[in-house]
Amino acid sequence: MPASFAALILAAGKGTRMRSARPKVLHEVAGRPLIQHVLGAVGALKPQHLAVVIGPNQNDVVAAIAPADFVIQRQPKGTGHAVAAAKSLLGRYTHDILIVAGDAPLVTRETFKPLFDARKRQPNAAVIVLGMRLADGGPYGRLILADDGSLARIVEAADCTEEERAVDFVSSGVMLVKAPVLFDLVGQLAAHNAQGEQYLTDVIGLARSKGLICRTAEGDPAELLGVNSRDELAYAEAVMQQRLRWRAMESGVSFTAPETVFLCADTKIGRDTVVGPFVVFGPGVKVGEGVSIPAFCHIVGATIGDHARIGPFARLRPGALLGTEVHIGNFVEVKNSRLASGVKANHLAYLGDSTVGEDANIGAGSITCNYDGVEKFRTNIGKGVFVGTNASLVAPLSIGPGAMIAAGSVITDNVPADALALGRARQRLKPGAAKAWRARRKAEIAARDAKPAAKGRR
Repeated sequence: MPASFAALILAAGKGTRMRSARPKVLHEVAGRPLIQHVLGAVGALKPQHLAVVIGPNQNDVVAAIAPADFVIQRQPKGTGHAVAAAKSLLGRYTHDILIVAGDAPLVTRETFKPLFDARKRQPNAAVIVLGMRLADGGPYGRLILADDGSLARIVEAADCTEEERAVDFVSSGVMLVKAPVLFDLVGQLAAHNAQGEQYLTDVIGLARSKGLICRTAEGDPAELLGVNSRDELAYAEAVMQQRLRWRAMESGVSFTAPETVFLCADTKIGRDTVVGPFVVFGPGVKVGEGVSIPAFCHIVGATIGDHARIGPFARLRPGALLGTEVHIGNFVEVKNSRLASGVKANHLAYLGDSTVGEDANIGAGSITCNYDGVEKFRTNIGKGVFVGTNASLVAPLSIGPGAMIAAGSVITDNVPADALALGRARQRLKPGAAKAWRARRKAEIAARDAKPAAKGRR
């Protein structure tokens, strides 16, 4: 990779085909906006300067690209106009500028290697375009080569003749251009085309007219395809998921049904962890080594310690911090809670806004009542506490180490260490009352059913 270059990411497009109020580059693949995938790949190349062109009134895009520099394209006049808008940031730069579309989430650091290799072979080329081979070029601009193999021009799909449309070598939208040449040429672009826009691709023809050399390099279409519609977004998601699954398996993770597991770009899973079918990992998940995660778990923003057991049918929400050998069973939900090593909550429980000490046991159906309708409060459960079945712990609450909470209790006051707390009504026993109640109910039903029949005989 070169020592000196700047990068310019074009992210001002509205994405009309997405049919969305959200800017196109903020749609997500693997839990991360499209633009962040591109920023990550380009940033790994260590450019001297990284800038993004965005549209007006896009504060959410500004937040997504931070801390990268950005410039606003005030009017949507095409990709050439977008590059011209970046002159205020990069106009004095003297080396190459790498131009990349912000809607290509599958690019990696290695995607750009053919382009920079071509620069080493062609140091005098003013423009080098990264192309790809597609049997059906669809909406991509066709790369038309001269007899000597150099790039003669790029023809956008909307302006192609039938002969040009049949060309299978198309532009990926990625270019490497000498900065002084770039800003000179984009300042001369016209909009005499089917779209009425200033095409960046027209710089090839302008460069050739000035006797400058233009070249191509060939990249992998599986990495260079852009996202312009919902179906392309779904395709990119599928490709990214396959990439993430294989990466995890190569690092020592087992998936019993890989095609059913969904990961995020930042998911981290330790070796010897086994993930069952239909498990979904949202953003911000870290899983330790030797963890078992059976089927149908949903995990977001959680950290899971080594040798824990999660699920099946468990839900871990943001702020769930689980220590080593924690057991979270079926239909258990944990949110914003820290569970120390050895904690067990094996059935039908909810732990929200809580701290649970080592080796505590949370019984089936037990919950922390953390919300009073206005504010949320914490529950602190000490080491070795036993919480019986179907207990409600009303926060704010502290339960001391070694305490026991009787089944069916509603606990509203703090419980000292090693105490037994009962918070339920005393059981009353009435011998024979159940039998008498059933007889009475049967008599009432018989009398009710007899009244319509008697009326009918009259």
